[in-house]
Amino acid sequence: MIRFFNEDIKFEYKERSLTKRWLKLVAESEIKRIGDVNVIFCSDNYILDVNIKYLQHDYFTDIITFDYCEKNILSGDLFISIDSVRENANFYGTEFKDELNRVIVHGLLHLIGYDDHSPEDIATMRSKENYYLGIRENLK
Repeated sequence: MIRFFNEDIKFEYKERSLTKRWLKLVAESEIKRIGDVNVIFCSDNYILDVNIKYLQHDYFTDIITFDYCEKNILSGDLFISIDSVRENANFYGTEFKDELNRVIVHGLLHLIGYDDHSPEDIATMRSKENYYLGIRENLK
């Protein structure tokens, strides 16, 4: 089950149903199933606190993914900073909703097992993000 939450921020996410269908399709395409996935929208300050407390990283980020997967069942928490997503959308010249969808699927791809530490990993992650964003466009 995919659930959406807000922490310390007022944000209304209107595409919940479409996103649930899309993420389920992404999981199935990668031979996985959705378990319990929580998408938590928050502020920069909130995600910074999470980053410091749980990862000992003292910097802002757009997403932190906590992986609770077992075998082929995807479970985890995706903490997403709406402030950082807005900044990134402006920086990259994209629409906010497109950047948000990229960050959401990025988190799910981490749960699936993709990483973004090496240049090769980053290229694979971007390719998967773009592929699944294209699929999302066809679901509307």
